Amino acid sequence: MKTVKFHKSECGVEMLLNVLHGDVLSERYLERDSYNTDFFEILLFKTAKGSLILNQQKINISDNTIVFISPFQKRQWTLEKEGLDFTVLVFQENFLNDFFSDKFFTYRLLYFYQLNYRLNITIESDELQKALDQLMEIKAELVSGRKDSIHIIRSLTYYLLLKFNRVYAEKNNLSIERAENNYAYQFKQLLEINIRDKQRIDYYADVLNVSRITINTCVKKQLNVTATELLKQRLMFEIKNDLIHSAKTIAEIAYDLHFSEPGHMMRFFKTQTGITSSTFISDYQKGIFS
Repeated sequence: MKTVKFHKSECGVEMLLNVLHGDVLSERYLERDSYNTDFFEILLFKTAKGSLILNQQKINISDNTIVFISPFQKRQWTLEKEGLDFTVLVFQENFLNDFFSDKFFTYRLLYFYQLNYRLNITIESDELQKALDQLMEIKAELVSGRKDSIHIIRSLTYYLLLKFNRVYAEKNNLSIERAENNYAYQFKQLLEINIRDKQRIDYYADVLNVSRITINTCVKKQLNVTATELLKQRLMFEIKNDLIHSAKTIAEIAYDLHFSEPGHMMRFFKTQTGITSSTFISDYQKGIFS
């Protein structure tokens, strides 16, 4: 599968953050092939008609839709060219975390690395236009490169990301209260890095030097699921991705994910989804998304 990489030289900016209008990107988003990227994308569709397959779910794209995509999420667009008008904010994780001096910043944003809720929101047209105007301000500062541009870019980006986070939380009934500690975000980050090799809560508790109870309590409070539930969801995501996007056999997938035997993985899949892997693949190929 093709991976689109962030190249600041191609974007014409010196930072690993940019604002791009659909006019210069439409060819990529009008293609029907699956691909992923090594950067984050927030897409604001002023006018649009079509759909997106992301996180093994189908998202309908219409006017005033915002879509949040994390690095290496596999996606496939089906957009109509006529009337398509959108703008994209792109950035790399390490850059943004350094930019705000917070190594867990992207993990605090509810719409990134999200498995429980849809990765899009629809807002009023005037609110979308306000966000688009601020993105254009960011773009102007990126291009001008004045001495104080970095401060304006930082403040506008910070405002937008947190405003989107507030709206996303409100629409999904999620909490945005500041955590007393970073255990939930550390656990979420460790899962992204290690889930294919480490599938026991005890491993993560040892790395974080806390108890299983502490991890579960912190994750439940911040993410509205227990650590065990989040781990199982993240593991299921890997299994489904392999089933859909790789040529591996069931046995190979089970081996790669450290199940003792394929049957154990199949029982885990059925317990978590209520269907067999073959039914899942068949439904997916028919355009049926659970």
